[in-house]
Amino acid sequence: MTIVHLLERNAREFGDETALVELNPEQPETRKLTWHEFELVESTPRARSYRREISWNVFNEKANRLANLLSQNGIGKGKKVAILLMNCIDWLPIYFGILKSGALAVPLNFRYSSDEIEYCLGLAEADVLIFGPEFIGRVEAVADKLSQNTTLIYLGAGCPAFADDYNDLISECSGQYPDCTLTEEDDAAVYFSSGTTGFPKAILHNHESLIHACRVEQHHHGQTRDDCFLCIPPLYHTGAKMHWFGSLLAGSKAVILKGTQSRNILKAVHDEKCTIVWLLVPWAQDILAALDRGEIDLNEFDLSQWRLMHIGAQPVPQSLIKRWLEYFPDQQYDTNYGLSESIGPGAVHLGVENVRKVGAIGIPGYGWEVKIVSPEGDTVKQGDVGELCLKGPGVMTCYYRDEKATAETLRDGWLYTGDMAMQDEEGFIYLVDRKKDVIITGGENLYPVQIENFLAAHAKIHDVAVIGLPDPRLGEIAAAIIQLKPGVTCTEDEIAEFCKELPRYKRPRRVIFADVPRNPTGKIEKPKLRKIYGAEGLVDSQNKS
Repeated sequence: MTIVHLLERNAREFGDETALVELNPEQPETRKLTWHEFELVESTPRARSYRREISWNVFNEKANRLANLLSQNGIGKGKKVAILLMNCIDWLPIYFGILKSGALAVPLNFRYSSDEIEYCLGLAEADVLIFGPEFIGRVEAVADKLSQNTTLIYLGAGCPAFADDYNDLISECSGQYPDCTLTEEDDAAVYFSSGTTGFPKAILHNHESLIHACRVEQHHHGQTRDDCFLCIPPLYHTGAKMHWFGSLLAGSKAVILKGTQSRNILKAVHDEKCTIVWLLVPWAQDILAALDRGEIDLNEFDLSQWRLMHIGAQPVPQSLIKRWLEYFPDQQYDTNYGLSESIGPGAVHLGVENVRKVGAIGIPGYGWEVKIVSPEGDTVKQGDVGELCLKGPGVMTCYYRDEKATAETLRDGWLYTGDMAMQDEEGFIYLVDRKKDVIITGGENLYPVQIENFLAAHAKIHDVAVIGLPDPRLGEIAAAIIQLKPGVTCTEDEIAEFCKELPRYKRPRRVIFADVPRNPTGKIEKPKLRKIYGAEGLVDSQNKS
């Protein structure tokens, strides 16, 4: 069985039930809806909003139409179709239409510049690019180069001259499943690494990886047909989509919310009766801050059915979850660890029954094996720090067209993650830091995540990142970039006083009050911070020495 068979099953067994809802609380929708989509426009004192929904039948029909269009134009097994869209109700039907044709889906980060779009399409050898109105300028800038090898298809109103109109192309295509036989061994998708260390790598997965992600998610979070998943993060990333795969396996409704405003998140949970919400750390922090300031009154919302909040994509401060459970004491909590190379979240997870171990990323996920190794490749003793390695059906096939990087990362079936971790006496794994982010100061290893977690407990700090800056005497020093909560003031002396509970060598030697940049999946963009502050840090430390 492959993942496309789950969609066929859902259309057959639950055809008229709601599969997907799209909510945009901040912007009215004006285009005409097709294929039995429904629209509800509300007037509020704040803004107009729109709501659209499609059934499993419509979802499946849309996917089939695209699959038939691609097949009729020679796009099948071995071919690649890229997706450059903001989250919308068409995103997942397009993804599944590509898979149903036998082609490989190639989701692209919506933040990519024109150069990055061109680079990734070239690396993946994409035959087709389906893009939306937000990207006309960026695609047009490289259209002459792309059109030689890549067909450009536009989804939206006002199709540009250099592309073909998506809706016109599929309007005459059959809504029946095309004649394409798929197995779990067939290639399915090319994802890109987050690109926080330069141009991203292309990650190849097969259908076995995708179906395993479905099983992992449902096993961890127990989705049933009564659940409703609120999806906020970008669908191009493995995280959001693979969490939704649990809903696909259960045949349950999901809501795609555009925007991350705290009130809108809670209102969506209230209006759509959402039971499961996956948040990134910044959004959870924003909700707590709004509650702390009295800007949101929980009595406005019925959240009684919201049974699970889980977080992934980055280390989670213990203080955040402690505060969250004070506001939402009846909710279950889980955290998930994974990489795009391991088909997203779930390779390690805390488990809702283990909330007492908040701070750990957890135990090996369903169907996964884990080991922690020394630089020589030997398994380290319990309690020692080493590199986290994963093995399971969700490990990537390879880095596409990059044999050297593949050989460095995949060894004897194990995926070497580049993350430093340790395991406690109960078998719970703690993420210490990225291997490349470790700071070596005066011969001592500093793990920024440990310092970040400590600082995150400060009452005035909204977000924090710790990076290494060059130092002529110590080699590197730890610098804390601190983003304060709105409306508060803080001094370096206050931070220094707070840090006295840390061992002296772990205390940040520089404090910089500034915004902490994060990418769309919530990860701190440390290379950007090093670029901003690195040269300044070197000069400053030389002046002080």
